Amino acid sequence: MEKISIIVPIYNVAPYLPACLDSIIHQTYLNLEIILVDDGSTDSSNKICEQYKTVDPRIQVIHQKNQGVAAARNRGLDEATGKYLTFVDGDD
Repeated sequence: MEKISIIVPIYNVAPYLPACLDSIIHQTYLNLEIILVDDGSTDSSNKICEQYKTVDPRIQVIHQKNQGVAAARNRGLDEATGKYLTFVDGDD
């Protein structure tokens, strides 16, 4: 099974983030690398990311100052090691 990298750029999506992350971690395909890029959130998104990191070892959290969604995606790309990759928005 090839590894799939899922990159989630996050900025102030705390109300939606738990549902998004629950959906990802409960996929039937298990060989996932989940990269959460907190792009300088000012709400509790960063804390939610850290909580999920303790629950699922496939989750990696990156915190950076706010630079926009493109920079957050690019940062995730820099860290991705999967053969395939996809992006999921934090409010999806």
